[in-house]
Amino acid sequence: MSEKAASYLCRINRWDLVWCLRFNQASRRTWVRAAFGTISRLGDGVFWYGLMVVLLAVRGWHAVVPVMHMLAVGIVCLAAYKWLKGKTLRPRPFELNQEIFLGAAPLDQFSFPSGHTLHAVGFSVVALAYFPLLAWIVVPFTLLVAASRLVLGLHYPTDVLAGAAIGASIASVSLGL
Repeated sequence: MSEKAASYLCRINRWDLVWCLRFNQASRRTWVRAAFGTISRLGDGVFWYGLMVVLLAVRGWHAVVPVMHMLAVGIVCLAAYKWLKGKTLRPRPFELNQEIFLGAAPLDQFSFPSGHTLHAVGFSVVALAYFPLLAWIVVPFTLLVAASRLVLGLHYPTDVLAGAAIGASIASVSLGL
């Protein structure tokens, strides 16, 4: 690796840590930690599968294709997320820095990319392609899921940004097919 590339990566790592610490400070408050912990648990899939059930209940057969599309994107996102985590092996922020307060138990060992954010963005892009009026609930929830990963000390900002980019890419490609 060149000296210039190493310097660039060092700056990214410093930026990552600074913003990780800033977001994580909020988790020192019990009510903030509880709220973001709940959002994180809903982002485990509960919100998205609940949304799919509601869409099927309200829209009937008109929701079958969108729900199947969301499920297919979810499967591809899961495969991409598992593969990347296995290749990058990036430790979680709380494991490397004692100033970072762990606000919730991680679902797996590694940090990169944020699977919660990856899935939230992937599901959101597909859902909004079919039902744009859902933006008022889907967009804020997705942003809160992304923020929860930082507030709870589970991810660095670059993990979240990468997860968002990967989820958006997978969903966008699927919509183009």
